[in-house]
Amino acid sequence: MKIGVLTSRIRVEEKLLFQALEKAGLDYERIDVESIPFLLDSKAFASFDAVLIRCVSHTQAFYASRVLESQGVKVINSHHVINVCGDKLLTSLALLEHGVPTLHTIVAFSPETALQSIEAMGYPVVLKPLHGSWGRLLAKVNDRDSAEAILEHKKTLGGYAHSVFYIQEYVEKPGRDIRAFVVGGETIAAIYRNSSHWITNTARGAKASFCPITPELDHIAKAAAEAVGGGILAVDIFETPEGRLVVSEVNHTPEFRNSIEPTGVDIPAKMVDYVKKVAGGEI
Repeated sequence: MKIGVLTSRIRVEEKLLFQALEKAGLDYERIDVESIPFLLDSKAFASFDAVLIRCVSHTQAFYASRVLESQGVKVINSHHVINVCGDKLLTSLALLEHGVPTLHTIVAFSPETALQSIEAMGYPVVLKPLHGSWGRLLAKVNDRDSAEAILEHKKTLGGYAHSVFYIQEYVEKPGRDIRAFVVGGETIAAIYRNSSHWITNTARGAKASFCPITPELDHIAKAAAEAVGGGILAVDIFETPEGRLVVSEVNHTPEFRNSIEPTGVDIPAKMVDYVKKVAGGEI
């Protein structure tokens, strides 16, 4: 059995995955996505039983996964999953189509319609780019003045990423949100991401702590993972003031370095076990 790990940068997560692969006794090879050409009419990757996608860049993961699949390689996560999770609009639609509780969302294609939609939804709202992670370029819009300014900035910046206005309801979180890790349809671990800031990403300074996996959390996390296509995923979940759980986003290349200690779960080992099952045809 031969496993490939497609990377663009070696972070703590990738080092932990390499250690887990070695501990499992698996033959693996790091594939540097930026150092090799991808010949579309070849079978250069056919020797791999499975390839784990760990590219930081969504664009690299999106296209490389498709090339690998065209050569008959089992890819984790699949191109379909990367496509859905890498686009917040597609994620929202997948969640809604599968009946997964999520945030009220409006999409507009002009600043004028976006402003009307924001005012209809009621302040505050959150404006997000369709693509991106780590809580970047999110804007909490508190009033009409800030809405007009942010919409003008997005229009002036131009480009595809700013031409679609993705507007979500603002949820008053209890100083935290939840990230649940779902691997192969199993909720293996969950953390609270605690922060006094309204953006609760650990990349923005939030602190991770243990979150118990209740039946309700387990159900919504697994339902969200299934909605986007399954695999190795992190599901971000908000607790509303009314006590409901709603899914915000689903991440297809989750970071987990800060989640191992508070949960006590060997997350990279769980991921490698799943990759092994996929490579061996068990899944």
